[in-house]
Amino acid sequence: MNAGKPLTIVSQNEKILSLMQRIEKIAPSDSSVLLVGETGVGKEVFADYIHRYSHRRDKPFVKVGLAAMPADLLESELFGHEKGAFTSAHAEKKGLFEIADGGSIFLDDIDDVPMPIQSKLLRVLESGELMRVGATRPIRVDVRLITASKIDLKLLIERDKFRSDLFYRLNVVPMHIPPLRERSDDVPRLMNYFLENYGNGKPLPVTPRAMSALQRYNWPGNVRELRNVAQRLALFAEKEIDVKDLPAEIAHSGGLDVLLKKCQTCFYEDAMSFSQVMACLEANLLKQALAANQFNQSQAARHLKMSLSTFRDKLKKHSILLSDSL
Repeated sequence: MNAGKPLTIVSQNEKILSLMQRIEKIAPSDSSVLLVGETGVGKEVFADYIHRYSHRRDKPFVKVGLAAMPADLLESELFGHEKGAFTSAHAEKKGLFEIADGGSIFLDDIDDVPMPIQSKLLRVLESGELMRVGATRPIRVDVRLITASKIDLKLLIERDKFRSDLFYRLNVVPMHIPPLRERSDDVPRLMNYFLENYGNGKPLPVTPRAMSALQRYNWPGNVRELRNVAQRLALFAEKEIDVKDLPAEIAHSGGLDVLLKKCQTCFYEDAMSFSQVMACLEANLLKQALAANQFNQSQAARHLKMSLSTFRDKLKKHSILLSDSL
């Protein structure tokens, strides 16, 4: 469980803006919401947004990371226990559902919940009642349930790892949050937002070349990874952030996936011959290495694991000037 100041959705991306409009429509209801998206896309932020726009906004909002909770403690944490229910139960304890009574509860990583706990969650959704561990009488609760999964729960249902009846209860309002690689137009505003936050409001400019590398990067860890990179940059960068300040995997490999896809498209659509595609790929790799190393030829050659003389020969072969940009 955690609490804190409201989180912020920073986006002008069409998909995200559409999601936010949808949230504003469904937030006033008590319908269950299932957020689906890769790790780090910001599911907690959207859950927070749903609660803030609901009629329960002044009531408790309890956030629970299910994956981080030990399985043997999960039932007691969620539903509470009576005194003497087990060896260490020296006093009765309210569970997180009781603490959230009247408000909302956000269960992250619902895909990691064991089957026995799924049955108890289903009971709460169907009857509005829960049973503390060791109790003989149910307790009524009024809670709006928001859940999040990093994978499609239908896949778990097919493997008998998730109850279909619980899924349909959770999936009243499904929402898919796209990964950051599908909304690279948001990278500049997200980076500037986090840099300003971690820089105590002091602006830290990012050069166009560095921002281009940030936008080309695939961001497997999504917004969470970008936030961590921004925090590191705010700590160590001085007057501005350039390519040399970026982590190596971003500065050096950011555009490789995009470049390979372009080359593949050119080849299979017969726009270029095989030899032309390979020449184009080599030329672009040379340009990327130069840009990532501040146009220092020696460093760029080392980055590509070739001698300086070979590197210079290839620059000449492809008529690449040091002023060439990507």
